[in-house]
Amino acid sequence: MSDAAIRAMLPLAATQGWTWTTLRAGMAAAGEDPALAESAFPAGPVAAIAAWGDLANREMLAAAGDLSALRIPARIRRLVEVRLQQAAPHKAAVRAALAHLALPWNLARGLRFSAATADAIWRGAGDRSADFSWYTRRLSLGTIYAATLAWWLRDEATDVASALAFLDRRLADLARMQRRTRSA
Repeated sequence: MSDAAIRAMLPLAATQGWTWTTLRAGMAAAGEDPALAESAFPAGPVAAIAAWGDLANREMLAAAGDLSALRIPARIRRLVEVRLQQAAPHKAAVRAALAHLALPWNLARGLRFSAATADAIWRGAGDRSADFSWYTRRLSLGTIYAATLAWWLRDEATDVASALAFLDRRLADLARMQRRTRSA
């Protein structure tokens, strides 16, 4: 399965949802045999969504560039900004993917995909922790990212400025909470 097949599925998923028909048509549009959709995505549409999430994580990290001059919160903000900007042309496909992942039998997979995105953002921001903070950082960021994504999806604007302002407020809230915890 190629990244080209995933990219070819996005406009189809935006109008048809994430279905086997979408997977086969995307494979065909990418010049691959549509009959291979079942072997390329044995778990079906949810596997294609996972492949898209992996592709989006890789593209986000590549497009973010060198973040070493930024502090950690600014790095996280930049990575989320890149992720949202890259997803903007495919907003309807994102909605369809989240609707598919919200089905009760896909919730566990959806949580794993969310965790993978939070981990990719933290790794891209330079986090190398190996203690309990590894878990708490990803849980905190996963929650903030999910809320930011929901804010962005409800907004009909073509840019991501409103979502980034929302993200900035959530990151500031987290920083205040961490300062209070340290001072207590």
